[in-house]
Amino acid sequence: MNTLKTAFLLTALTLLLVLLGSHWGENGMIFAFILAAAMNFFSYFYSDKLALSMYHAQPVTREQLPRAYEVVERMTQRLGLPMPKIYVIPTDAPNAFATGRNPKHASVAVTHGILQLLNDDELEGVLAHELGHVKNRDILTSSIAATLAGAIVLLARMTWWAEMFGGFGGGGRDRRGGGISALFMLILAPIAAMLIQLAVSRSREYEADATGAHITGNPYALASALEKLDAYSKRIPMLGSPSTAHLFIVQPLLSRGDFANLFSTHPPIAKRIERLIGRPSVYGAPQR
Repeated sequence: MNTLKTAFLLTALTLLLVLLGSHWGENGMIFAFILAAAMNFFSYFYSDKLALSMYHAQPVTREQLPRAYEVVERMTQRLGLPMPKIYVIPTDAPNAFATGRNPKHASVAVTHGILQLLNDDELEGVLAHELGHVKNRDILTSSIAATLAGAIVLLARMTWWAEMFGGFGGGGRDRRGGGISALFMLILAPIAAMLIQLAVSRSREYEADATGAHITGNPYALASALEKLDAYSKRIPMLGSPSTAHLFIVQPLLSRGDFANLFSTHPPIAKRIERLIGRPSVYGAPQR
């Protein structure tokens, strides 16, 4: 299923670019197709590196972060997975994500904040969740979705500015008509990008939660971690890009005024906790 989703996303990117290129004739379509092929190649092989670099993630060794390394090593041996690369994001905001094109090329990134906030059992639950994404082989799909979403927004803005200033030639009337179409693209493209993310992210969080709880045999630890992350991420918000928000275990803060704020890339934390332990809160009284 994830292979089909990946193929769909890459095909969608190609069709989108060709459609935009057709606005400037046959040469535009040819250029757009070549650009799509290049972007598909980049998305497959380098989307994970782009996501890591966006958040200034730094690779760490076993000696630098033995606490996380020991947990990940133990669980990957249990699952029969290769050891992923471990990265640390230099921010006090608590969060984590996994990325990569397959288990052999997987990376797990955690923030300084999450390392300080969670106890050992809770951190194990979070890392098991991220390895669940690796085991379920949805890390490539989510990484490509991030690249595709960013590309859609970027292309929409490029088209808008090019048409506004007549960058692609044509008469004034054509530019005015094109400007209207570009305006629609500018408005609709971020929404389309978020719909792509929603299609690949909401169910995968539930699946990764279930896989993580199964790996550790301790769903309460992951539920407790989620409840802490939900509370502390509001106190110390992590600024995230709309194109990569779906990668994180809890949704980061998105910039104000962005169309992405109209959507949520994650299921409600209370529902995720309820699926794990049968009630919407670890510490509070069960809701009736």
